[in-house]
Amino acid sequence: MNDQLLSQRKQLVLTVQMEIKALRERWALEFDSDPDILDSMEAPERGEHELAGLVQSMRRKIENFGPVNPMALEAFAEVEQRHVFITAQKADLVQAREALLQTIEEIDLKATERFLEGFSTIREHFIEVFRSLFTAEDDCDLILSHPEMPLESSIQIMAKPKGKKPQSVNQLSGGEKTLTVTALLFAIYLYKPAPFCIFDEVDAPLDDVNIDKFNRMIRRFSKDSQFIIVTHNKRTMETTDLMYGVTMVEQGVSRVVPVDFSNLNEYVPADQAAVPA
Repeated sequence: MNDQLLSQRKQLVLTVQMEIKALRERWALEFDSDPDILDSMEAPERGEHELAGLVQSMRRKIENFGPVNPMALEAFAEVEQRHVFITAQKADLVQAREALLQTIEEIDLKATERFLEGFSTIREHFIEVFRSLFTAEDDCDLILSHPEMPLESSIQIMAKPKGKKPQSVNQLSGGEKTLTVTALLFAIYLYKPAPFCIFDEVDAPLDDVNIDKFNRMIRRFSKDSQFIIVTHNKRTMETTDLMYGVTMVEQGVSRVVPVDFSNLNEYVPADQAAVPA
């Protein structure tokens, strides 16, 4: 009798072990998880009916997810690789942007420093040259409209000849405008001299007195630079070292005639000129 009972118990244990094995395999198949985690899990303090309802609810949720995409992992790996690449590119762009902004800031600081230095020097030269072309009592100035932003600011040219109170250079006469602009050009020239300077009929709106002032200014700076002046004024022609005249001997045919005055040390009257035998 005892042997029969022992045999029945062994058969029952074997059956339970097979059921447990089947459940573990089903767990691994359905939930794609290692069934060994069940050993560390504590049994919930719930009734059998409650657990059955919970299982049914979870099954319905799983079914509502729809069919599993077998290419999801491959697609995820591709998207993840793309994400890593774009993230690295973004980091490079952010770093390049910061470096570029720093470079721009350094350039702006250097440009502002050099601009203010040049502006201050040109302004001093402009006042000096302006008073030499007008009188020592005349006043002028260069003003930045937005001194807090010098690189973006416009420059106002203020010129106040004696007896006048203009608000800007546009309110001056034609001759005064010409002398003011000439003073500004020479102020820039003094800041950074050039080997050649070309003037195209600058003396046209000037009277004789101002033409003489202009010519004296040209003579003053001609020691360091060569000036090419296009003019029809005789007073300006008299002060040149070398004159090129353009004439038309035949219709439609121009000819350049040079005259060198640099070797003429003194004027020889026509009645004292030597007459060839």
